[in-house]
Amino acid sequence: MISFSGETKHELCRVRIKDTCCARAEACGVLLYCNQFSLQGIKILTESLSFSKRLPRLFRQAFQVSFDQQPDCEDGKQLFTITQPSKLAAIREACGSGIGGGIAHHINFAFLEEPHCQLAFLRGAFLSGGSVTDPQKGYHLEFVTSHYHVNRELTALMLDMGYAPKETIRKSNYINYFKQSEFIEDLLTAMGAPVAAMHIMNAKAEKNLRNGINRRVNCDAANADKTVDAAQEQLAAIRTLEAVGALDSLSDKLRESAELRREYPELSLAELAALCHPPVTKSCLNHRLRKLVMLGQELST
Repeated sequence: MISFSGETKHELCRVRIKDTCCARAEACGVLLYCNQFSLQGIKILTESLSFSKRLPRLFRQAFQVSFDQQPDCEDGKQLFTITQPSKLAAIREACGSGIGGGIAHHINFAFLEEPHCQLAFLRGAFLSGGSVTDPQKGYHLEFVTSHYHVNRELTALMLDMGYAPKETIRKSNYINYFKQSEFIEDLLTAMGAPVAAMHIMNAKAEKNLRNGINRRVNCDAANADKTVDAAQEQLAAIRTLEAVGALDSLSDKLRESAELRREYPELSLAELAALCHPPVTKSCLNHRLRKLVMLGQELST
């Protein structure tokens, strides 16, 4: 069964690779968040079938290169590698070489001047090194890279785009993450996964509804407990008055209230008040019953 994160990546892979600039931005995002991007080679490992189908097209459009090795089946983890020096040199040149022709593990902001290129970069980074939690379990989206400067630069990029990620370190990896559902919804929608964002919105609405129902049930249960406790106290007072023959000396209104409570111990004040002749308000009946309780307590002391 495909996870929610896998479904999200599948949706992102349906976004068309339109312009070369966006293809290059997305591919650079993939490289900076993949398993290996070094002078020795590139290694991209993924469990997403949709991403594995997108990668060859993406690299052809971005760098005009093909993978030296790519999976020959569609089961399990998919491994893509490039080790040929000429291909690595072409990719380094396209992404922006480091000092002395080395690998620049930095975000090349020159590629990301336009909003659509920024979102393409984020999409590539998420497809390669991102994940999002099933909203039924919680709200969490993260980007994981082994490069410190990429992590810090991604924070700067996202802040400039209006997002506010947090940072942490896990097992020598650097992580940008979100736990606010609103940020996750907005980011997924912007990257090209509005259906996944809608799932999060629906899950949140369901949770809020369930929480509201639970609060109402708990409130009703607490009120029922109070009603039962009050009725038991009133019945105890009525039995005390009856035991000493004081019920007959009560006023008609108090005697009627006592008889109704004794006959209908399970009813609420409002229901009991409606049975009086003539019907009285809940407040009025409450006053009468409190008077009975007070008289019973006086006789018990």
